[in-house]
Amino acid sequence: MSDDVSVVWDDGFLGYDLGRVSIERSEARSEMTIGDHPLDPVRLELTMALARQLGVLDRHNATLSSPEPAGDALLELVHDREYINAVRAAAADPYFSGYGLNTPDNPVFPGIHSASALVVGGTALAAEQVWSGRAQHAINVAGGLHHAMRDHASGFCIYNDPAVAIARLLDLGAKRVAYVDVDVHHGDGVQAAFWDDPRVLTVSMHQSPLSLFPGTGFPDETGGAAAPGSAVNIALPPGTGDNGWLRAFHAVVPAVLGSFGPEVLVSQCGCDSHAVDPLAMLELSVDGQRASYAAMHAWAHELCAGRWLVTGGGGYGLVQVVPRAWTHLLAEVTGEPLPPETVVPESWQELARVRRPRSVPPTSMTDGASASWTPWTPGEAADPVDQAILATRQAVFPLLGLDPERLG
Repeated sequence: MSDDVSVVWDDGFLGYDLGRVSIERSEARSEMTIGDHPLDPVRLELTMALARQLGVLDRHNATLSSPEPAGDALLELVHDREYINAVRAAAADPYFSGYGLNTPDNPVFPGIHSASALVVGGTALAAEQVWSGRAQHAINVAGGLHHAMRDHASGFCIYNDPAVAIARLLDLGAKRVAYVDVDVHHGDGVQAAFWDDPRVLTVSMHQSPLSLFPGTGFPDETGGAAAPGSAVNIALPPGTGDNGWLRAFHAVVPAVLGSFGPEVLVSQCGCDSHAVDPLAMLELSVDGQRASYAAMHAWAHELCAGRWLVTGGGGYGLVQVVPRAWTHLLAEVTGEPLPPETVVPESWQELARVRRPRSVPPTSMTDGASASWTPWTPGEAADPVDQAILATRQAVFPLLGLDPERLG
């Protein structure tokens, strides 16, 4: 189902390393040692190694593309010049403060501007390839840094590469771009960037902001005065697993995408919704996440002539989750999903043990879950997940000409 696919990669992506800071975690299930920053680039190294060992990167339709760092003109599509200059200044001054920098979430590290700009350049390159037709699908697993705001860093994100890529698509002539964010955290930075722009539909599936950073993404956040219905937020209760998550996903996302009629689909595929992720409280399996990738792939072909731009995002199960989830994602993007029962190569397991000595590497590409789901039924809202579905549908569906009480 996929034609030419661009896998955007540069070893320089591993330089986006927020270093070692002390963070408090109430969960005891983390693979990380106290003192590690959650956004460890080892997750990218292990993802690309696993995808390579399973042959995903060698497929006939997949081409590796190396990006250039984004220049100021590209960054200024989304970020203030003053903020960009501040990031540059911080790179030369380890005691720099302000603009959300040098906090536990966003510590300053050597090369902070150049490493962040390279990630943006990667996602922007993917956008240009998809829009020009050089690739039908393009993916940057290092991207998806969706929390960064116009004038400050936030939530491990220095620059907002998905927002810059969407702005680039608009500059190139796109009239309608849909952004679907399945990270466990609300895609607040992308929503903020296009809050009043009717050309961009932002859809975010996330854990309830009552219980998780960044504290936004309520159903009644539906877009600014100039773009009513352009923001869609599905806020799910802690503990939601595959069945409820996929029920909510299918009860909302295909309807709003169909109503909007996008020319390009942009997906942020953070995998921190997994049950063992240390920073959140949803309960998805790798199998459930894999099912969401397949659905978005199908929608890209159904609605966007196959134009699909894909990024990574959050994900802090550095060995158990991220490499498997995003290898499945890469396999889906390249048009040949891996069988769930695929065995994880022993050579990869050994690499994982070397890189993360305290980890227990997975032996299979499945969690053994069925990823089945019960379709939402209009009028039912006794279950907390169904209440969340109905809240979103009632808030935004009328603004898009849809009936919140009717399927289809």
